[in-house]
Amino acid sequence: MNERETLKINAKGHLEIGGADCVELAQDFGTPLYVFDEAYIRKMMRIYKDTLATHYEGKGLVLYASKAFSCQAIYRIADEENIGIDVVSGGELYTALQAGFPAEKIYMHGNNKLPYEIGEALDAKIGCIVADAYSELDKIDAEAQKRGIIQKVLLRINPGIEAHTHAFVQTATTDSKFGFSIADGTAENATKYAMQKKNLHLAGYHCHIGSQIFEKQSFVLAVEKCMTFAAKMRDALHFKLETLNLGGGFGIWYTDEDRKIPAEGYAEYLEALLAAVKEKAVEYKLDLPFLLIEPGRSIVGEAGVTLYTVGAIKEIPSVKKYVAIDGGMFDNPRYALYQSKYTPILANRANEEPTEIVSIAGKCCESGDIIAVNVSLPQAREGDILAVLSTGAYNYSMAMNYNRNKIPPCILVNDGKAEYIVRPQTYEDINRNDVIPTRLLKKENQ
Repeated sequence: MNERETLKINAKGHLEIGGADCVELAQDFGTPLYVFDEAYIRKMMRIYKDTLATHYEGKGLVLYASKAFSCQAIYRIADEENIGIDVVSGGELYTALQAGFPAEKIYMHGNNKLPYEIGEALDAKIGCIVADAYSELDKIDAEAQKRGIIQKVLLRINPGIEAHTHAFVQTATTDSKFGFSIADGTAENATKYAMQKKNLHLAGYHCHIGSQIFEKQSFVLAVEKCMTFAAKMRDALHFKLETLNLGGGFGIWYTDEDRKIPAEGYAEYLEALLAAVKEKAVEYKLDLPFLLIEPGRSIVGEAGVTLYTVGAIKEIPSVKKYVAIDGGMFDNPRYALYQSKYTPILANRANEEPTEIVSIAGKCCESGDIIAVNVSLPQAREGDILAVLSTGAYNYSMAMNYNRNKIPPCILVNDGKAEYIVRPQTYEDINRNDVIPTRLLKKENQ
């Protein structure tokens, strides 16, 4: 196991997260179970916030990226840590508002915001909307006009950078569905178009080059392209860059194939990015823009583990051994989507050496329902507690009710104490919106 600040093996040989014994958590809360370490989440938020304050004159704001993990408790933590958030749907916006998160520190993203979502954002008086299409600019302008307001917007631009990551999470390549391309002139045309809207205030640009990126140079190159473009727009259109959102995408540890970045190491990534912004501002004689960053995955990814109970074990001689768990693709679809790799360990036997290579299978009726392939474990037994590490991001947020399985609950661990932040789902919850038409109702005496 790659030792992390949030994890350790205790005297019983059990895995601990945030001071809580994972075996006891499984007994108390059941499995499958998402577990989050509050102290680690807060530490990561503070590292980004403090780096901005120290190395960028405090002229910026960390935005927690909701899509990594969204629930009311995470928004309360973000508010207490005095950072902002971004949302990409009406549901995320509603959740944040229900948690009492200040609307002026909410930024809304998305490549096809629905009219009602735009209306909800304007009614809530959120801080900014990031526009990703000409039609969106039209809709935001029209809705702002109805309300007699001027809405602050950013344009999502595409610098055409190919980050070294999975193709499905590259968002700034030329053929991405996101953003206005700098290279083909679309970003310049969109800038001109937005500046002509009477009920919009174009404050700047947003750029996000992808996810799970470990190379600093990719971020630096994105900064250079964005700042060069901003200078060009100043000269061509008299546009003043006030705000620059450079997204996120900092990679985290999933397996030993990944670089292990200590929590404080993320400050170095941000420092390189900040230095590039300041350098280009001097070169192009631009005022330093108000800077936004969105490090969602790196805040919660390694803060979370998922606990399962081992069930059926099936060995295909000379081919493969499957260890089945009581969860699967319904609580973690990322292997099915991206062939994402994870590190599983037996939480109740965490100090035992691996003795065999197995694949972790879920309980869904799908051959592709796999959590991990060809991973090393001690010989697993039915009833063991399996922990899959680094599942804080894009697991609960992507969970579903496939096969009408229940989405697992989430608990927050703080100094060894655990409590629900998302309650267990019930069969009644799954069936709540089902409706049987009258003509299909079972007839009496039939």
